[in-house]
Amino acid sequence: MAEMQALVERLERVVSRLETVAGSGHGEAGDSAASGDVAAFVESYDCLLSGPVAEYYSHSQQIGGDVLKHADMVKLALTSQRALLLKASRCQKPSESELAALLKPASTQIQQIQEFREQNRSSKQFNHLSAVSESIPALGWVAMSPKPGPFVKEMNDAAMFYTNRVLKEFKDTDKKHVDWVKAYLSIWSGLQAYIKEHHTTGLAWSKTGPKASPAPPSACGAPPPPGPPPPPAPVQSSSGASEDRSSLFAEINKGANITKGLKHVADDQKTHKNPTLKAQGTPVRSGPKPFSTSKPAVATNKPAAKKEPPVLELDGKKWRVEHQENAQGLVISDTELKQVVYAFKCTGSTLQIKGKINSITLDNCKKVGLVFDDVVGIVEVINCKDVKIQVLGKVPTISINKTDGCHVYLSPTSLSCEVVSAKSSEMNVLVPGEGGDFTELPVPEQFKTVWNGSKLVTTATEIAG
Repeated sequence: MAEMQALVERLERVVSRLETVAGSGHGEAGDSAASGDVAAFVESYDCLLSGPVAEYYSHSQQIGGDVLKHADMVKLALTSQRALLLKASRCQKPSESELAALLKPASTQIQQIQEFREQNRSSKQFNHLSAVSESIPALGWVAMSPKPGPFVKEMNDAAMFYTNRVLKEFKDTDKKHVDWVKAYLSIWSGLQAYIKEHHTTGLAWSKTGPKASPAPPSACGAPPPPGPPPPPAPVQSSSGASEDRSSLFAEINKGANITKGLKHVADDQKTHKNPTLKAQGTPVRSGPKPFSTSKPAVATNKPAAKKEPPVLELDGKKWRVEHQENAQGLVISDTELKQVVYAFKCTGSTLQIKGKINSITLDNCKKVGLVFDDVVGIVEVINCKDVKIQVLGKVPTISINKTDGCHVYLSPTSLSCEVVSAKSSEMNVLVPGEGGDFTELPVPEQFKTVWNGSKLVTTATEIAG
C-alpha cells in the first residue's frame, strides 16, 4: 500500500511538471532569444544595446527636445537590426531579391531618421541631428561585403564633423552635450569591434535551417507544403488524330484537282479592279506587325516638387538665408560679433555680409557668390557647386567639403588664411598682386603616399599642381 501511495505521488509530480512546461512552452518556443538559446553574435549585440546604446539614449533624455525624438528613432532602428541578426543566426542566406526585401524596413528607418534632420533645419540642436543623420547609414553594414567594418568607420568619421561643432559649442557651458557626443560615437566604435569579432567579411548566416524570408524570425521553420499539381492537359484520342491526318493526305494527293473546290471571284468583286469598292474604304486584313518594344508609361500624376519660400531673417543669433533663387544683391549689414550666417539651398544668388561676425556656412548652394568683411571663426562650404567667395578683411580658416567648384579670392590682410578641403574638386585660391591683379592657384586634388621606413608620407602630385 505504501509503495502504491509513493507511486501515485511520483506520478502527480511528473504531471505537475509537464503542465508547467506545457504552459510556458507555447510562449517561449519562438522566443528562445530571451532564454539564452541564441547565437554568440546575437548575445554580443545585446551587450551593445544594453551598453553604449542605452547610455546614448539616457543622455538624449537629459537633453530632450529634438535630440530625444531623434534618439527614439535611432533606438528603434538599432533594436530592429537585432531581429535581423537573430534571423541570420537561424536561417541560411536568402537570394538577392529576398535579402533586399529583408533590408527594406531598415532602409526605411534610416531614411526617416535623415528626413527628420531635413525637416528641422531651424532647430537649435541641428548639429546633434546632423551628426546622427550623417552616420546612421552605418546600419547598412549588414548588406556590405567583404569589408563592413571600414564602412562603419567611414560613417563614424562623417559624424565627427558635426560632433566637433557640438563640442565646440558646449565644451565650456553644458557637460550633458559633451557626454552625449562620447556616448553616441561609442555606438559606432563598439559596432566596429563587434563586426571585427563576428562578421569580419559580412553578415554571418547560419549554415543550416531554411532560407531566410521577410517573415518574422520564428517563421524560419519547416517550409510550407508544395501546392497542388496543375490539372492535366486534355488528351486527344489517337483515333481522331489518325482520321484528320488521313483526310489531310487525301486532299494533298488530289494534285491539280485540289483547286476545283475554290469559288471564282468576278472582276466587279475585286477591290483593285472596282473603284466603287475601293472608295468604300473596306478594311484590308494585314499580316502581323513586326515586334517592337513597348514604351514605358509616363507617370502623369507625379506631384510637383514643393517650392519652399525664400528666407532672409535673423533667428536668435543665426542669420537664415534659405531657398533664394536668382536673388542678386542680398545684403546683411546689421551684424554683431556673436552672430552666425547659415545659407541653405540658394541658387544663382549673391550675398554680401558687412561687419565682423562669428562664422559663415554655405550648405547645398549652387552658383552663389559670397562677399564678406571679417570672420573671427570659420567659413564652411558644404555640398555646394560652383561657388565664389571673396574676403575683404580677415578670416582664419576656410573649410571646403564635398564641393565641386570653389573659387576663393583673398585680400592682402587674409593671406595667412588656412584652406582645409576634403572630398572636393575644382578648387582655386586667388591671391592679390600688384596693380589689383589676382594670381590663380589650384588647390591639389591628387596625392601620392609612400612609406619611408617609419611612417607614411603624403605629398601633392605634380599633375594636381
